[in-house]
Amino acid sequence: MTRGPATPLPSPKARRRLREAASLTQTQLAERVGVAPGTVRAWESGRTTPRGRKREAYAKLLKTLAEEEESAARQAARTPQPAPPPKTEPTGDRASAPEACTGAEAEPEPDPVATPMPMPMPMRESAPEAQPRSTREPVPEPRPAPAPLTPAQAFDALYEFSAPALVRQTFLLTGRREQARESVERAFQTAWERWPEVARDRDPVGWVRATAYEYALSPWQRFRPRHRHPEPPPADPGDRTLLNTLLRLPPRHRRTLVLYDGVGLDLPETAAETEASTPAAAHRLLRAREAVAGRLPALADPQVLHRRLAELASNERLGAARPPTVRRGGERRARFRTRAAIAFTVALIGTTALTVRTAPTHYEPPVSPGQAVRGVPPRVAPGSLSDEELELRQKLRDQMQDGPERLSPQLE
Repeated sequence: MTRGPATPLPSPKARRRLREAASLTQTQLAERVGVAPGTVRAWESGRTTPRGRKREAYAKLLKTLAEEEESAARQAARTPQPAPPPKTEPTGDRASAPEACTGAEAEPEPDPVATPMPMPMPMRESAPEAQPRSTREPVPEPRPAPAPLTPAQAFDALYEFSAPALVRQTFLLTGRREQARESVERAFQTAWERWPEVARDRDPVGWVRATAYEYALSPWQRFRPRHRHPEPPPADPGDRTLLNTLLRLPPRHRRTLVLYDGVGLDLPETAAETEASTPAAAHRLLRAREAVAGRLPALADPQVLHRRLAELASNERLGAARPPTVRRGGERRARFRTRAAIAFTVALIGTTALTVRTAPTHYEPPVSPGQAVRGVPPRVAPGSLSDEELELRQKLRDQMQDGPERLSPQLE
């Protein structure tokens, strides 16, 4: 079975131009297509490309906007332009002077009663190419270029724009309000430490979201003392049941479901953010939807599930700290890690110097352990001497201690 060619789409810049020409916001366009505003933002930035039915609906809407723009341009071209005022020949007659000065609004004609005019008005239209001042287009004054944002101002703008929504999304993953807030703050602190990299990223919000999700779903979170004390569940029974159903899903399936049905990302974006292939992400999404529909049959429709997830996240009072507080916290953590690294390096250098100082400068062979020698009679305790031993001792004592002066052989 072969697939037909995809519906052609204009370039991302042309898509944005058509939307702005129709005076539509990204949210309004997303509602007409049936997607999330973030998806429209990704389409206009060129990060993703619509597929399937969404592509056809988006292409049809853009075509309609282009036709409306063309029809408006044709109608404007057909509208007759106001004819320029007729040129009058300068004469010496005083009555023709006001007619030649009808377009001079900035310099009104003096009153002939208040000011005597001894001679006719001078010729005002001596140059045939000069046009009346009323028909000239106003020259717009050049606006001063906006001052570039500092890194701190850009970070604060990103935080205020995306932090509240990220806290609500992270709450759907963890079910813990304080852990969701802390995860988002840690993610933004990491983004502030790597701000040059994050500022050049095509999707800074996606970068922070992926970092927050990784921190929130980290396995070591269960070893924290705070994890042992459960937080109060939502007050609404329906919200409580939906949250418990989400928390029963495996972390990967839960994250895929929140990204696709909660945030509104496309399947390739969801797969890229979860570091999985597109078929694997689709399989996880289907399994998660089956689990949720098995426990809550009313949420089998993806649109209903999307609405319920948004309601669950919106019903909770989840606050976020101020941007300066987050930046200062990140800077304190960076200073602490820097000082800890310096202290560890100094300790390592001191240990190395002490080892070099006390280490031997030459080789000293080790002393071999002792071994028993066989064949040696055991040592006996001292006792009384026998007669032979006494005679031998006396003989040794009688002889000279220095030995004989001269040895000579003798016959016995």
